[in-house]
Amino acid sequence: MDASEFVIGQRWVSHSDTALGLGIVTDISGRRVTLGFPAADEERTYAIDNAPLSRIIYQIGEEIETFGGTRYLVRAVEDVGGVLMYHAEAFSDDRESDNDELLDDKIEQISEVKLASSVNFSAPHQRLFAGQFDRNGAFRLRFATLQHLDRLRASPARGLIGARTQHLQHQVYIAHEVAKRHAPRVLLADEVGLGKTIEAGLILHYQLQTGRARRALIVVPDSLTHQWLVEMLRRFNLRFSIVDQSRYDALEESEDDVDALVNHIFGGESSVNPFESDQLVLCSLDFLVNSQKASKDALKAGWDLMIVDEAHHLAWSPESVSPEYQVVEELSAASEGLLLLTATPEQVGVASHFARLRLLDPARFHDLQAFQEEEQQYETINSVVRRLQDEGLDIHEDDRKALEAWLGDELAELLKGDSPRQAIIDAMLDRHGTGRVLFRNTRAAIQGFPERRANAVPLECPAMYQGQEFGYPGLAPEQSVPEEQWLADDPRVVWLEKKLAGLRPAKVVVICAMAETAMALEHYLQLRAGIRSAAFHEHLSLVERDRAAAYFADDEQGAQALICSEIGSEGRNFQFAHHLVLFDLPANPDLLEQRIGRLDRIGQTETIDIHIPYLCNTSQEVQYRWFQEGLNAFSESCAVGVAVQEKVGEQWKNAVDGESSVLDSLVEASAIETARLKTLLQNGRDALIELNSCRRDIADSLIAGIEEEEGPVQVRDYMMEAFDILGVDVEDHSERADILRPGEQYQAGHVAELPEDGVTVTWDRQHALEREDIAFMSWEHPMVTGVMDSVTSSGLGKAALASLSVKALPPGTLLMEALFTVHCPAPEALHLTRYLPVSPLRLLVDVNGKELSAALPHDRLNDLCSNIRRRTAQAVVPQIRPQVETMVDHVERLSAPHLEPMKQKALEQLVANFEPEIRRLEALKRVNPAIREEEIDYFRNQLDAAREAIGHASLALEGIRVIVTA
Repeated sequence: MDASEFVIGQRWVSHSDTALGLGIVTDISGRRVTLGFPAADEERTYAIDNAPLSRIIYQIGEEIETFGGTRYLVRAVEDVGGVLMYHAEAFSDDRESDNDELLDDKIEQISEVKLASSVNFSAPHQRLFAGQFDRNGAFRLRFATLQHLDRLRASPARGLIGARTQHLQHQVYIAHEVAKRHAPRVLLADEVGLGKTIEAGLILHYQLQTGRARRALIVVPDSLTHQWLVEMLRRFNLRFSIVDQSRYDALEESEDDVDALVNHIFGGESSVNPFESDQLVLCSLDFLVNSQKASKDALKAGWDLMIVDEAHHLAWSPESVSPEYQVVEELSAASEGLLLLTATPEQVGVASHFARLRLLDPARFHDLQAFQEEEQQYETINSVVRRLQDEGLDIHEDDRKALEAWLGDELAELLKGDSPRQAIIDAMLDRHGTGRVLFRNTRAAIQGFPERRANAVPLECPAMYQGQEFGYPGLAPEQSVPEEQWLADDPRVVWLEKKLAGLRPAKVVVICAMAETAMALEHYLQLRAGIRSAAFHEHLSLVERDRAAAYFADDEQGAQALICSEIGSEGRNFQFAHHLVLFDLPANPDLLEQRIGRLDRIGQTETIDIHIPYLCNTSQEVQYRWFQEGLNAFSESCAVGVAVQEKVGEQWKNAVDGESSVLDSLVEASAIETARLKTLLQNGRDALIELNSCRRDIADSLIAGIEEEEGPVQVRDYMMEAFDILGVDVEDHSERADILRPGEQYQAGHVAELPEDGVTVTWDRQHALEREDIAFMSWEHPMVTGVMDSVTSSGLGKAALASLSVKALPPGTLLMEALFTVHCPAPEALHLTRYLPVSPLRLLVDVNGKELSAALPHDRLNDLCSNIRRRTAQAVVPQIRPQVETMVDHVERLSAPHLEPMKQKALEQLVANFEPEIRRLEALKRVNPAIREEEIDYFRNQLDAAREAIGHASLALEGIRVIVTA
């Protein structure tokens, strides 16, 4: 640099420390220049001949800001004695509007001396001239990020890729069918073991990923709070915040004394609403019922989606409403979307089923008697649909008449098609009264479940339990005697030790009712019997439970046995094991099913051996015989157990209390009632709802799309390139896993979810299912999406300088590789990225404006380009600035013709997507009251808003790589 280049009042920026902001020349003395940096409140002196500084000159059309915060658009630039004078037009500062508008045509003269000192160079060429350019790798990463985002955002698998779940047809189908709706309000009623929690998590994950929902509330029974917390985090990477009494207590303690005094005097309430502090909130129903303050706060917070588990516990009748139902009813009215989860089939109680449906849509389901009459009508339709499925091409005349009553003139059109039978069934699915709000899959329909084998082990009751044999204490009699005594004398302990030794090395899950029993057994097996075991109970923290589960899952050095309290039957899946020991038996049939359900899952490949050691002549024997002979609950999933227990409740209680004379009659009555209810369920199975709950052709197509998008090589290759640039060290862990740790050049701001001590990850879904202690990296993992968002929202890779050596080009030739993206400001919920490409428009030009992108594709150019040393690059940039500005003009001119075809194609795709769905819903609304008007309005508004937004789309220069031939 020459001393004549510097003039007091000029604005320069430091290459070596851009955080200083925009500097102003304050002194020139000999061969030194001094700059003040007001933003950092610092002053620096540099040697003029090697100062790491770049002159800042804003161009016509660029935006500038003054010290006072007023923003201007540059209309002309004038050099006045070496100091620039900008002729600029001010923007309005309307904070209530998203659109910036220029004021009246009033041009002001703004000296560069008055420019704000904090500066953010958004235009790629601005960054280049300011010395804020990157190496080749960062530019490649930016280009790859934009390409991946374009593909992923337009993919039908979007929102379903990142979950740590098996690709099961019914789960994927329900998730996609429900989640793509606006504010879905549905009842998920799959039988036990089919994965309602996973379906709800998939729906929520999809809605959050696509912007359809931002705030979600999950309401569950108190005992399931931590299960849901862990499931949402482990499977979907969704971090929920628990709101409970301890949260309120902590808030109360942290209140300022003055605020507390004011509230006490004036009767005010704390302004802090815990339900508004986080976007994802988990809360127990018991807490909401018992705390009026909490229920009011939850109501005030407002929700895009609410999930309620165990919804069959919400009691309602036309005569009375339970407090639990009332709380959920109020919250459901304040929530846009609602998912109710229950495994209880509607046939067990029509009134309770109606009660849940009226929560979903009180306008549609407002009269119980009318609903019952409507349900009776569906029986005729179900029989017709079953015959359509089972019989040949000819439709019986009686069936045709029934179909005409339902489909009217449309039936004739459907019969003309290539697949009339399927077309008729599809039309019936759309018109079914509860088909859009109720999804229920049964084990009989899904199949693929393992065989169960009950292995009863009757043992003599020891004398120490005398007086504790019957009643509820008899189910877990060890609670009544000292630990050392029952460990020594209870025959179940000796039997368990021998059984584990005999089964070694097979994995065995042992479940007992009480945490104290589990702790004592695990301690005994580990220290006295020398059997590798781990404890799993409610007194452990979530992290400790995770460690225990991981230790049990380890095939090589892991535990043989996992000793669980009742909490072990909640949420965790251990289908890699096929031996289950029931150290005692629960009173509730549902709890028994939950215990067995930890192993009896889809994906279990072995027959499940259920070992049942019970003490003779105690309530344990009564419970065993009732489960085995009355309910057949060990051999088959028993969805009617609780209903049977309610029916024979008095007999059951007497038998458990020791009245041996009633045991045989209890077993007989239970077997009869079980058979009756199962027959009722089978005969009442709704063919339409079953079909609508899992359309296998659609599910298979979705699964194929997910598996294509989530190829582990693709996402791993992208992240390895990102890690190399962002300073993340990668070490091999095993064949299918890596260890990620912050490296010496780690850029924390670009990489979310990376702990200081590192994390072990796998890129393979199957491995992630086998090892739940290892993070599953997919395109929708927060670390991956965080890197992609960071790259696109930051300046990383926006400007790069490279050298190129090829014989065809003389040394000193300049090329510019430019990336353009479509800029279309619009709410995320419009999903315009499905239609407008994010993938960059790439142009390669020389100084004369010749377009060379076809001759030198991006990948080929990457192979040929080399990095330029930083010091050399800083010296080159000022020399090539005029040519770079010329090439920017060329690429902007060449890009302009590409915009209109992009917008036109996007509009065509938009209309093709929305208009058929709107017409379909409008037609359905005339025959199916379950179609809500607001759902149709939502799609109409989406279409109008998307059309308007696309009309305002423009091309934005997203990145440049200037290439100097050597």
